[in-house]
Amino acid sequence: MSSVVPTISTAGLVLSFVPTAIVIGIMLRWKANARSALYATLRMLAQLMAIGYVLAFIFESDHFGTIGAVLVIMLGVASRIAIRLLEDRGLRSYLTALIAISVGGVPVLVLVTQAVLRVEPWFSPRYIVPLAGMIFAGSMNAVSLAAERYQAETGRGVEVLDARHTAFQASLIPIMNSLFAVGLVSLPGMMTGQILSGISPLIAAKYQIVVMTMLFGASGTAAATYLALRTRDAHLVDTTPG
Repeated sequence: MSSVVPTISTAGLVLSFVPTAIVIGIMLRWKANARSALYATLRMLAQLMAIGYVLAFIFESDHFGTIGAVLVIMLGVASRIAIRLLEDRGLRSYLTALIAISVGGVPVLVLVTQAVLRVEPWFSPRYIVPLAGMIFAGSMNAVSLAAERYQAETGRGVEVLDARHTAFQASLIPIMNSLFAVGLVSLPGMMTGQILSGISPLIAAKYQIVVMTMLFGASGTAAATYLALRTRDAHLVDTTPG
């Protein structure tokens, strides 16, 4: 099997934006917040180009302090993004999201890198950073969905525990859909990348199984932690003497 990955030319990279341009054009015509989509696309482009250079430096680092700082920054940014659609985006909401994403993501990251893959050295950035990115992003999305749905349910008068139940189910829809579809509808990015680089599909499948289980575990734990903290705060408010 060839291990040569096709190089993407500048022209090819530009062509890859054609579907995005079509969607933004539709959003413009339908007045569906095309400005936000355009900003998100441009931000994605800038971030990925920048991170390509940053990762080259990080991957050469041989000090765990550097990797620890990177993980802290990732957690901080993920927590801020998770609450961006909430009405209350204050410090308390931010800390709740930060705790939830950390509780959901950090133990899973440790389990996968130290017990499953047995990364050497234990802080190897080539493994830690990409896996942390997937885990924290999955936790972030779950917390964001849980937070938005919980806010919507309680906002229309639904009892707190019922709102928690609905929000938790909603937060797991994306990862549940992925579990059902993987291998039948889609070949996820990590598996596709490994196959393109020449790795055996069976080995790639094992890695993808690890990825799917870690994403499900981290997402579910993060969403549950967030909702547990929110419902606890709601009960404290209800029982506080007026």
